Amino acid sequence: MAKEENRTISVDIERKNVRIIITHAKDEEILKLTIDEAKDLIGKLENIVEDYQQRQNLRID
Repeated sequence: MAKEENRTISVDIERKNVRIIITHAKDEEILKLTIDEAKDLIGKLENIVEDYQQRQNLRID
């Protein structure tokens, strides 16, 4: 679970799906992904976070 201000993200297993619940104040978004979709999302998140970190390390002179 991750927190930023009033936002929470929780991840649970629901039978054959992965359920992601994103809550922000009174709003809530529920995503239900298959295992393959969840694995694809993991890969995409890893790539984008790595790209972001590399960009943070670049110095423009």
